[in-house]
Amino acid sequence: MRMYDIIKKKRDGGELTTEEIGFFIRGVTDGSIPDYQISALCMAIYFQGMTVRETCDLTYAVRDSGEKLNFSAIRGIRVDKHSTGGVGDKTSLVVAPIVASYGVKVAKMSGRGLGHTGGTVDKLEAIPGFATTLSDEAFVRQVNEIGLAIVGQSRQFAPADKKLYALRDVTATVDSMPLIASSIMGKKLAADDDCIVLDVKTGSGSFMKSTEESKALARLMVDIGKGAGKKTVALITNMDRPLGYAIGNSLEVIEAVETLKGRGPEDFTEVCLTLAAYMLSLADMGTPEEAKALARKAIENGSALRKFMETVAAQGGDASCIADTEKFAKAQYSYPVLCPVSGYILRADAEQYGLSSLALGAGRNKVEDAIDYSAGILLKKKTGDFVEKGEPVAYLFSNDPSRFENAAQILLSATTFGPTMPEDEPLIYDIIA
Repeated sequence: MRMYDIIKKKRDGGELTTEEIGFFIRGVTDGSIPDYQISALCMAIYFQGMTVRETCDLTYAVRDSGEKLNFSAIRGIRVDKHSTGGVGDKTSLVVAPIVASYGVKVAKMSGRGLGHTGGTVDKLEAIPGFATTLSDEAFVRQVNEIGLAIVGQSRQFAPADKKLYALRDVTATVDSMPLIASSIMGKKLAADDDCIVLDVKTGSGSFMKSTEESKALARLMVDIGKGAGKKTVALITNMDRPLGYAIGNSLEVIEAVETLKGRGPEDFTEVCLTLAAYMLSLADMGTPEEAKALARKAIENGSALRKFMETVAAQGGDASCIADTEKFAKAQYSYPVLCPVSGYILRADAEQYGLSSLALGAGRNKVEDAIDYSAGILLKKKTGDFVEKGEPVAYLFSNDPSRFENAAQILLSATTFGPTMPEDEPLIYDIIA
């Protein structure tokens, strides 16, 4: 089998066999296929696409290119949630304890943030003492004992994807549906879960900018998950505006805790309840409507909050900060972003809001960058709200006041004002089951 022939076949619109795809991924993993041929096939896939069968084969080959988890020692149904990334997206901190409070096991491995989107691991590390690294034995024991553990990805999952993504990033082949789906699901399937709920973001703050693209990606990933024997559902959720009012690690943890206490923003609470409902429903806890009532009850009776505090304590974190969020470290400086005109907020570009938070030190441009956990943005007004000239649209927080001017300029440039109230947009566009 020759890589030349595989490239030519896909270039001419042919359908690759399972064996050809396996040969390709093995060569990517062991280095026997040079970068220029890997890049050439990625470009051919970009232009010619792949069938669902080809994409499934590519995903499974990526999944099998490295280590895989074995959760057979975990007792009960295992459910996971994956988000394609967004601004203010701290849903795992609310959804996971809701689901675990009903005895469903959530053995979650999460990532760090890079660029304008935040990472769950970074948010958790804003909690004093919280350990995002556990041994395999401690991880399984904690899930069995309290139903929930959230750690960083310390394993070499899907190494083929790491190499593929690095080349796609520099050859303008990132935005290819088969390559995106195989990248996300290859890593997700390397974890040994029974059920997967996908939160596919759409809009300015997400990778997929249009609802149509997001739906197509969601359908493809659901097909891949089902093909691997996993119960899989995808929700298409709105990321044309930040989720909630907080952007930045400590600020987002505080907002998540307030949501678990029943005092969260309406939009964020609704997305969390719906995600939790589908996770519980896949775990045979009733219809999505029945499961949503259970999710709401877990917040109302405090069981979800207690489960989160139990998890924080189990992983070495200071649970008293969850009981009293005033104990979180605060940024030394704050800065009001004042509205330049009177009017309604017509649009808030979520990606630019994320970049504004990044400019404050709340994120990283490179993997090795340090994070200011207390930096970030608290929005005072959102899309659809009326703002008077000179009224604060948001407050910026940082330990470096020299960052404020640039961050404020980014945020204001990303905000469009007008004389009439904009049409309301749905929080959840569709559910692909």
